[in-house]
Amino acid sequence: MKKFIALLLVAVLALSAAACSSQPAAEAPAENTEAAAAADGEKVVKIGVFEPASGDNGAGGKQETLGVQYANKVQPTVEIGGETYNVELVIVDNESSNDKAPTAAANLVSQNVSVVLGSYGSGVSIAAGDVFNKAGIPAIGITCTNPQVTNGVDCYFRICFLDPFQGTVLANFASKEFGAKKAYCLSKLGDDYSGGLCHYFVEAFKALGGEVIEETFPEGNSDFTSYITTAQNSGAEVFFSPVSTEAAALIIDQAAGNGMTMPILAGDTWDSNVITNAAKGKNVKVCVTTFFDEGAESEAAKTFVSGIKEWINSDATAKANNGGNDMISAVTAMGYDAYFTALEALKNAGSTNPADVLKALPTTTYEGVTGAIAFDENGDAIRDSAFVKEVDTATGEWKFVAVQGIN
Repeated sequence: MKKFIALLLVAVLALSAAACSSQPAAEAPAENTEAAAAADGEKVVKIGVFEPASGDNGAGGKQETLGVQYANKVQPTVEIGGETYNVELVIVDNESSNDKAPTAAANLVSQNVSVVLGSYGSGVSIAAGDVFNKAGIPAIGITCTNPQVTNGVDCYFRICFLDPFQGTVLANFASKEFGAKKAYCLSKLGDDYSGGLCHYFVEAFKALGGEVIEETFPEGNSDFTSYITTAQNSGAEVFFSPVSTEAAALIIDQAAGNGMTMPILAGDTWDSNVITNAAKGKNVKVCVTTFFDEGAESEAAKTFVSGIKEWINSDATAKANNGGNDMISAVTAMGYDAYFTALEALKNAGSTNPADVLKALPTTTYEGVTGAIAFDENGDAIRDSAFVKEVDTATGEWKFVAVQGIN
């Protein structure tokens, strides 16, 4: 009996050892998966996508990410150093939070990405800059317009115009288009984007001889009635508030409800179907500066618009992330161009090593659907014009107004 029990124990231990040695493939470390892919002859290059999918800027972040995802669908491979690589997107949610952005950035660094795209929102880009810089990972900002994103941060480049330019364009537009002599400016307290853009608008508007009333609202505020009333009572002729789309929709609704008739101006964050939906059917006038117009005449732009609309309408998740319709925002077009700019940098580097990509970026150029892309000595885009659009409140669509520079 003792011999039988001993033999039984040996058998049980053998079975247990076999079970422990055969873990599911899904639990294998990431490096083992990559090694298997390489053994099969397939090479992979990782591009990080650093965008908000939640928080105040979640709607805009999702639309910007859509442009990157569609570009990856259009061209899922890239030739680097004479070899074909599959492009894998590694997407993280920075939650629209300056506090959480460094952790999201570190997540991308730990996943061995060669280059990063993003973010929608200057504050999170500024907060993550030091993480990317220390890791030597190049980042291409898509629509983060605050000058601080690239100031003193060697790894950060961007394909969008900057707030000093955008603020001046908006000030000129307010003065020339509406004959405004007094402007009301409302930004979110502690927000790098809205605070920065208001600063440059005020600077340019005062230089034109205008007068400005400035106010800020705190985090979590949803009642803008008192600010709207102040603007109305001040004698201001334009209401400037380049805040998040979440706050923008509330401002538009409450401005209409309080009978505010002065034009509402904002920057690129308001180029969204969230804004057109909020303004539709209301007695408001909303104008924005932005990077792209869906009705652009170039063949590349037309091909992009028709292709991405078809994709969005065939993919329920993509359509939901685009706010439930197929209106193409400028941030989506910019996300598309940023992806192809990254591919050009990888090709120019001839390597997936982030250090080589970083060296290649300053001389990388790309002719995108939003225009020619090239970088100055600071890593900023060389752009000298912006699209101005207005909401057609009868149809809930954008209406092209002008292409405008600072002159």
